[in-house]
Amino acid sequence: MTTTSHLNALERRHASLDEQIHQEMQRPALNELRIGELKRKKLELKDEMSKLQGQTRQ
Repeated sequence: MTTTSHLNALERRHASLDEQIHQEMQRPALNELRIGELKRKKLELKDEMSKLQGQTRQ
């Protein structure tokens, strides 16, 4: 897998997590634990994407 295709896959997963967070926030009974977990995963993906973007610029 090339760096670009890996980065694209991470971006899709990041967008998917964003949508899941949005859906959880719309529920009448918020599941704070689930939302926190999704946000943590989203942040981890963002960190990984930043690292990959830094590698492609070198």
